[in-house]
Amino acid sequence: MAELNRYTALTLLRRYNYTNVNTIINLWKSQYQQQRNLNVHEHISYSLLKEAGINVPKFGLAKTKQEAKEIAKKLNTKNIVLKAQVLAGGRGVGTFKNGLKGGVRMVSTPEEAEEIAGKMIGQYLVTKQTGSAGRICNLVMVTERKFPKREFYFSIMMERSFGGPVVIASSQGGVNIEDVAAKDPKAIIYEPIDIEKGLSKEQGIKVAKTVGLESVKEKTAEMLLNMYKLFVSKDALLIEINPYAEDEKKEYSALDAKFRFDDNAAFRQKKLFAMRDDTQEDPKEVQAAKFELNYIALDGKIGCMVNGAGLAMATMDIIKLHGGSPANFLDVGGSANKEAVTEAFKIITADPQVKGILVNIFGGIMRCDVIAEGIIAATKELKMKVPIVVRLQGTNVDKARDLIKKSGLKITSEDDLDEAAKKAVKMAS
Repeated sequence: MAELNRYTALTLLRRYNYTNVNTIINLWKSQYQQQRNLNVHEHISYSLLKEAGINVPKFGLAKTKQEAKEIAKKLNTKNIVLKAQVLAGGRGVGTFKNGLKGGVRMVSTPEEAEEIAGKMIGQYLVTKQTGSAGRICNLVMVTERKFPKREFYFSIMMERSFGGPVVIASSQGGVNIEDVAAKDPKAIIYEPIDIEKGLSKEQGIKVAKTVGLESVKEKTAEMLLNMYKLFVSKDALLIEINPYAEDEKKEYSALDAKFRFDDNAAFRQKKLFAMRDDTQEDPKEVQAAKFELNYIALDGKIGCMVNGAGLAMATMDIIKLHGGSPANFLDVGGSANKEAVTEAFKIITADPQVKGILVNIFGGIMRCDVIAEGIIAATKELKMKVPIVVRLQGTNVDKARDLIKKSGLKITSEDDLDEAAKKAVKMAS
């Protein structure tokens, strides 16, 4: 996959007037792959790290406020942390829709844990990464609080520029690593891993000494070797520990972790992928994946159905050119059938913001008449009132146009993309 650098991300942000960086990253990825790489909750990351021999704080998982109270009792400490299990960054400074501030809260008693957990569970947490809709919090992790004296950053990830996995480390942990990279690039070190030989103990010791952990270099190297074993065994794309912290007892623990796994390995990692939490994803994107459709929700008024990621981006551009705004990115691919096209329309129209739909299909592998049949079937089944503009070119285009014409439905057909976009914008305004 091509690299998404800072310049490209900023260009796309300006191009579509979006503020959510995750949306831009997803748009970029959609041009090169149709997959949903697995992200897991923090409690799963903790469990995986613990199984791999990497120290983590004592913790438990609560589905109810009563469970939170019982876990807090078992921890037997006045230093307790409640962490909302929501797949989004910025939880600590987020706000629940019921007014509760912070998805990461410090409490000192089981009763307080019960009270705060009760205000988290079943509520939507809004952070800088979720948008205004927020994400549901179904679980709360109850863990002992550590008091770090020093914090470090460690990760292992697949990196195109290194042609394989690389250890990334810094003595400046506990903060956003992208901010560290921007302010002080020399504070981050990179140690490439030979994919055939794996990470060596010598490399682990080298990394430990470089970040200032020479006094515990052997122990740190062992932790890094365990990280790499976990990385390989679970087909991970990223294992990030931030921070890896030294506490007042001079013990080292992973206080926060982020994992991402390769969807191509789902057949090998069935147990792991069974832990996917679809409640943390846009339901429309989840439904689209079942039909091998590539869908990303945006914030405009014109739904787009296109085949080919490049054509989708061009279609979004021309909508913007004529004063409109795309409501989604939806690529039906080259092998979609009538049922998939019908499902695509269901997904598009499930968004209440959609005031019009522009279909732009170039029939190469995909036949235009199949698209037309899907459009007609969906329009009838859904009793659609949203105006539809269709621009078809390519294989069986004449047959497709004839099908649309004879359908008797209010579907506008255009040969020219520019004219189609103008009409879609006008109808949606």
